Amino acid sequence: MTYEEALKQIHALHRFKKVPGLVHLHNLLHALGDPQEKLPCVHVAGTNGKGSTSTMIASMLRKSRYRTGLFVSPFVTDFCERIQLNNRPIPHREFAQAAEDVLPLILEMESRGEELSEFEAITAIAFYWFAQQNCDVVVLEVGLGGRLDATNVIRNPLCSVITHISYDHTEILGNTLTEIAGEKCGILKEGCEAVCAPGQDPEALAVIRRTANERHCPLTEADPHLLHVMDETLAGTRMGYRDMLLEMDLLGDYQVTNAITALTCMEVLRRKIGMDRITDHSYVSGLAAVRMPARFEVLSKRPFVIADGAHNPDGARVLAESLKRYLPKKHLVALTGMCADKDVQHYVHTLAPLFAEAVVLPLENPRSMEPEKLSALWQQNGVTSYLGEYPGQALSLAVQLAGKDGAVIICGSLYLAGELRPVALDILPLLR
Repeated sequence: MTYEEALKQIHALHRFKKVPGLVHLHNLLHALGDPQEKLPCVHVAGTNGKGSTSTMIASMLRKSRYRTGLFVSPFVTDFCERIQLNNRPIPHREFAQAAEDVLPLILEMESRGEELSEFEAITAIAFYWFAQQNCDVVVLEVGLGGRLDATNVIRNPLCSVITHISYDHTEILGNTLTEIAGEKCGILKEGCEAVCAPGQDPEALAVIRRTANERHCPLTEADPHLLHVMDETLAGTRMGYRDMLLEMDLLGDYQVTNAITALTCMEVLRRKIGMDRITDHSYVSGLAAVRMPARFEVLSKRPFVIADGAHNPDGARVLAESLKRYLPKKHLVALTGMCADKDVQHYVHTLAPLFAEAVVLPLENPRSMEPEKLSALWQQNGVTSYLGEYPGQALSLAVQLAGKDGAVIICGSLYLAGELRPVALDILPLLR
């Protein structure tokens, strides 16, 4: 089986199952020798920040000389970014080999009426490969929710982490923060260590505390006062933590929140779980090594182009705050496309006051919103909007609209950022 054949078979599976539940995935993993049982895991759920927090934890564990697996979604430029070992994506050849062992079992199960989703298949392949690689620890980012997420087949995580909870996927997770937090807290297992991000909405925090108490999970709430920002520019963020100076390329208050959440998890692993390879140096070198494509990522300073994958109302709010802080009074042009199943109206309404123009593209994704509808929404919010013909042309048009003193912000979807990022890195040097 080739890499392309493996992806084709995986993408042919259902995105969502008709009947939710993890029984069929458990059956598949049992047929594979229950690889998830051989892997000590850190489990990370939340609405926003879980990808960055997971990556920070994995980076610090790797710098502690642990053989560290990382499972995240979605990817930005290459599918194999979702499954990493020591900061390197699974090679295409090894992904195809693992898929060749897993996919026939899925087809056999489906012939018996045991349905599995695309994400469950990817999760099974990840567990199978991580076990083959003899990982010391695996950091698992939840795909959607928590309680019924495929990653929740693990039984005894080293630590469960809840990042910031807000509204997203309400059609699946519920219309209130109480309901959404309840789904996220599904990753809290009896007696496991738990960490939650600071700044939670009181409604969500009440659910986290109650669930942790009911399941006898020692809960450590990250203290934002332990991490103070000393300097922040478009070059990165310098912070003080206890008696350490920490630096990271990532920008924005939300990344500082993610950092203290990740550091709190590392303290729990170090002090309570006894992972004694973790040192202060792990924190310093681990955070310095973190790279997060499309998280307020500066792709170019001449012309100024930033890529940000925020795609829900809370993400739009955070992006707006970052734009006001780092690019005040600049002529901003949005280069945007979104999935139709997101709260697009709220997203555009939040960001529209900051933008002079928008250039709209469709996503290479079946969930893409029609560009004409998205363009009309920007227009309704007072932003002059243009339809892009293809990525290179759209980027060139956005740069032209921004002018030499403006900035182009690629935003609306990680899928869009993934499509435009390599194009931008190729084209932007030619536009200087």
